[in-house]
Amino acid sequence: MTPLELDDIQSGVLRPRPTPFAATYILLRIDDRIAGRALMRRLSEVVASAAHPQSPARDTWVSASLTFAGLERLGVPQPSLDSFSLPFRQGMAARARQLHDAGENDPEHWEKPLGTSDVHVVLTGISTDAVHLEEAVGRARATYQNAPGITPIWRQDCYALPNETEPFGFKDGISHPAIEGSGIPGTNPHRFR
Repeated sequence: MTPLELDDIQSGVLRPRPTPFAATYILLRIDDRIAGRALMRRLSEVVASAAHPQSPARDTWVSASLTFAGLERLGVPQPSLDSFSLPFRQGMAARARQLHDAGENDPEHWEKPLGTSDVHVVLTGISTDAVHLEEAVGRARATYQNAPGITPIWRQDCYALPNETEPFGFKDGISHPAIEGSGIPGTNPHRFR
């Protein structure tokens, strides 16, 4: 088994969300390819890696995700774009029928800009409390604030409920399996052997 290169993996991919938690989701639109690429370079200095599991900041991080439309906007070559799965290329709104998003859950009822092609980058900030979260989000904000060609278009703040469930009523306990080569234990005590 080859150890994973944890410096190249975002912390949120391998680490469980802290409990309790505070979270923020910020959606960005890339209006200019060059500005978008510069944003990605700046974000690489802010996004936390999974490399330091004992770090005091291990329970606070910012992650960056790109939508398919975001990859297109950055000018990713077509052969690379074609290598992604069809569901990712189509997006959730286009797959509403397969996902059973109908009636009041139909994409026409989604809060804009959700489900639109304007969403290019998703920044996710996670922490144990609002103070540490805002420090991490502030560092991320500095990468796009006042940057021509990058437009913040939506923000959603989330918190664990008093019973430690998320707003949908779930208590996260099995979503972070141990990943071979990471050295980071999983959170599911009932994992299959």
